Amino acid sequence: MKTKYLALNADLYSYVCKCRSNVNDPVLAALEEKNDSLGDVTSKQQIGPDQGSFMTLLVAAIGASSAIEVGTFTGYSSVCIARGLRAGGRLICLDVNTEWAAIGRPYWKMAGVEDRIDFRPGPALQTLRELEPGQQFDFAFIDAEKTEYEAYYELILPRLRPNGLILFDNMLWAGRVSANAPLDPQGQAIVALNRKLPNDPRVETTLLTIADGILICRKH
Repeated sequence: MKTKYLALNADLYSYVCKCRSNVNDPVLAALEEKNDSLGDVTSKQQIGPDQGSFMTLLVAAIGASSAIEVGTFTGYSSVCIARGLRAGGRLICLDVNTEWAAIGRPYWKMAGVEDRIDFRPGPALQTLRELEPGQQFDFAFIDAEKTEYEAYYELILPRLRPNGLILFDNMLWAGRVSANAPLDPQGQAIVALNRKLPNDPRVETTLLTIADGILICRKH
């Protein structure tokens, strides 16, 4: 079988980002501009616009009413997820950095999703262990400390309803997952999870090349 893929360049990626429903969204554009002002290193923590649009579509397509996000940054992804939720839906956002969340709150309000978002500050693993008994989710997005990805997964999966989705960000680790060069601990954790999940009988998985790699798990 011949390989079938297309390498992106800046022009093609720009074209891709224009072929989405929320291309002229003023809230996301304003938040993206705010994130850019934080500096190159920090602003890179924001997901891409194509990724955000994809997640909104997925959340809406599965009819999600309950979602959780591990790693919120300034809330760009939160807006995208919350917009896809059914009426009365709820998104729990976990992040240890309250200053970044404070930046995002005005944009949540501007987007009309502030009442759907429940921000819980603190270490994510601790917060996940302290979730209310019986709390279940339709959708989860994980984009935080990579060495803790597997632990997040094991805590969230039992709370995910059948056919619910878990998305992991940065699963290509800037392309380094397929290189022969030594990986840092975060890269090693990603590679280990990429090996584990396709063989986990509890889920069905696929790894997409959107952004820095999005791995999707569907719970059986």
